[in-house]
Formats: sequence, C-alpha cells, structure tokens
Amino acid sequence: MRIAVVDDERPARSELIHQLLDIVPKAMISEADSGTAALEMMSKDNFDLVFIDINLGDIEGTVLASTVKQLMPKAHIIFATAYSQYAVRAFEIGVSNYILKPFDKHHLERIVANCRKELEACSKPLLNRLPVNCNRRIVLVDIESIVFVETDNRSCLIHTKNGDLTENLSIGEYEKRLSGHRFFRIHKSYLVNLEHVQEIFPWHNNSFALKMSGYENEILPVGREKIKDLRQILKI
Repeated sequence: MRIAVVDDERPARSELIHQLLDIVPKAMISEADSGTAALEMMSKDNFDLVFIDINLGDIEGTVLASTVKQLMPKAHIIFATAYSQYAVRAFEIGVSNYILKPFDKHHLERIVANCRKELEACSKPLLNRLPVNCNRRIVLVDIESIVFVETDNRSCLIHTKNGDLTENLSIGEYEKRLSGHRFFRIHKSYLVNLEHVQEIFPWHNNSFALKMSGYENEILPVGREKIKDLRQILKI
C-alpha cells in the first residue's frame, strides 16, 4: 500500500506516519510539507491513500484534494483536521473520510481497513487499450497513442497519433475511463495526455493554452482554475 501524508506541521506528520506504520507495517509512506510539494510528489508516483491537512500554508487542502481526485481518481483521500466542521466541505467534494487531530488510532484503523477492502475489490490490471465504438465497429486504441480528447456536440473526438475517431460519449465518461493514466482535464471541453504536451504559452485575456505533439496547429485553451495545478504537475 502506498500512502501520502500532506501536512505543513512536522509533529502532526510524524505522529500520523508513526500510527500508520503500526497499522500497516509494510506500507510505503511519502510525506510533503506543502501543497506544492505534494503535487510534485504526486506527479511522480501514484498513491492508494492520501492524507491531507485542511489548513496547508500555500494551498487549501480542499483545492489540493480536488486536484488529487483528477490525477488519481482511485486514490482514497482522507482529510486530517482539528475542526469537525470541515467534514461538510469534505463531503461536498466527494471525500468521505476525515480524521480529527489529535489522531485516534482506532478510528485510523477503521479508515485504513475500509479503504483496503475497497482497493482490493477494485484491483484490476489497467488495460493498455481502450475500446472505441466508431462507425458501427469497435476500434481498440492504444491509450498511450491518445493525444487528447475534445467535446464535439454530444460526442467526443479522440485525437490519436494515428488519426481521429468519434464516439457518442461525454468527455466526463472519458475522464473516468482514462483514470489511472496520465490524463488531465485542462478545460470543460478538453482532456489531454500529459505525455504529449509540447508547449504551454500565454493566450487571450491573461489565460494560457497548450499545443500537443502531432497537433501543433491546434490551440487548446486552459481553464484559469486549472493553470496553476497544470504548471506544478509539469514542473514549469
């Protein structure tokens, strides 16, 4: 089990890691003392459990959690907080677990046990190919060949290194189907493969845009609320 602990207070991190190692001795635990450090860490590794302090110094814990859910949809996020009222905000963004400071080991054991059961139930090997229903036939597309996906009315255009395909699915559905792979939703209309990002540059009205390898004539706008996370993930 891979676990990330994100907290800007060293004593809290140390105590949580100590308790986690008592519960899961073989766990591989990584720690970060800020939201920025956490995003850098998560751009390199995937995690099963991510413990996030609500009050980080540089990024709100809820904002970081939303980004983690995009990067690692299968990861279980647990808020660590000294204030129970933050539980409401946690549920609003789809985080069902939180633990109060000072940490109660029995509560922590229950959270880890429940998360482990769900992870085991969902542990299936990732497929390297994606079935796409196109023109009454099913095309098996290598996921690594997908450059980006964009909305096209009620359908989606799947742009690959070998050409384009159209399927009558929403971009939200593609975001789910490609979870666990290195795809990031830069805009309500665009889902990009981070491995194929070629260039990021300033665009209209103080916004930014991308160019993707093989599609250099296409300009993909980045939502203003996404640019900070994207730059941190790409380390630019």
